Amino acid sequence: MGGDHAPRTVVEGALLAARQRALRLLLVGRRSVLEQEIENFEPGPGARGRVEVVDADQVVGMDESALAVRRKRDSSVRVCARLVRDGRARAMVTAGNTGAALVAGKMVIGVAPGVDRPALAVTMPRRGGRTILLDAGANVDSKPHQLRQFAVMGHYLAQQLLRMHSPRIGLLSIGEEAGKGTELVREVFKSLDATGLNFIGNVEGRDVFSGAADVVVCDGFVGNAILKSAEALAEFVGGQLREELGRTLRSRLGYLLARPAFDRFRRRIDYSEYGGAPLLGLRGGCFVAHGRSSAHAISSAVQRAVEFCEADTQVKVSAKLSEVAVEAVPKVAAG
Repeated sequence: MGGDHAPRTVVEGALLAARQRALRLLLVGRRSVLEQEIENFEPGPGARGRVEVVDADQVVGMDESALAVRRKRDSSVRVCARLVRDGRARAMVTAGNTGAALVAGKMVIGVAPGVDRPALAVTMPRRGGRTILLDAGANVDSKPHQLRQFAVMGHYLAQQLLRMHSPRIGLLSIGEEAGKGTELVREVFKSLDATGLNFIGNVEGRDVFSGAADVVVCDGFVGNAILKSAEALAEFVGGQLREELGRTLRSRLGYLLARPAFDRFRRRIDYSEYGGAPLLGLRGGCFVAHGRSSAHAISSAVQRAVEFCEADTQVKVSAKLSEVAVEAVPKVAAG
């Protein structure tokens, strides 16, 4: 029930994912509303037979406080979290209130041992691959030891997702020198420099895309600003490019010849191709999608969640975290 275009686009995206991957999905929300939307998109058999509606009468709105989850015990996001906690689902996917997803995840699913706060981990396109950025918006006000935990989670996620033995971890700041940045950044720098992680020091905003680091650590306020700016820039560049390519007959013909390359470029920078980001540090899967997700983006988010579950990524990262005292990492073994 969460998202700018919910529940219509969420139902459409879920049915699309169910058709493409032959998945069994639980759609959580007001039963009468969801069943009508399913009928609109899938009047016959097919994917509809693999989708079950779980009734939840309440909704946490996009403009509500995340703490509304506590009093709205029958809200769709809280019921989703219970399904994961109770083993009826491997992961939950939401395009709704990110703060509500965080609170429901912590309160209902529970955090992994050694984790104070979960972090939202997004993969950003870069030269020659992808960079993991965390936190991307789950925690707007973080403490030094929490950013240290984010670095450890990012380390293990990069090992699992990017297949890297010793991923390079950078701390986002306004300069590469150790003394640059806020008091928070300087304190975290000292903390990370004393760990067994492959900490390469401070990195700047450009390094998210340059390939200088494999994991970039920051607080959720800064990370979300970077994420939203990157999405807006990609849309702006794409729009300007389409406008220029349509100006003359020669440019239109050139576009037709180069269209496969342009399509590949679009897929690399389009957030809807990746759909959602995992909330790391929970005992179960939780993926947060963009509030204005299209049906395609919802389908992509569901499929990313399935891939995480199939690879046991969340379980493996949580297991690694439980083996390491996150507060004092003497030596992080490369798994």
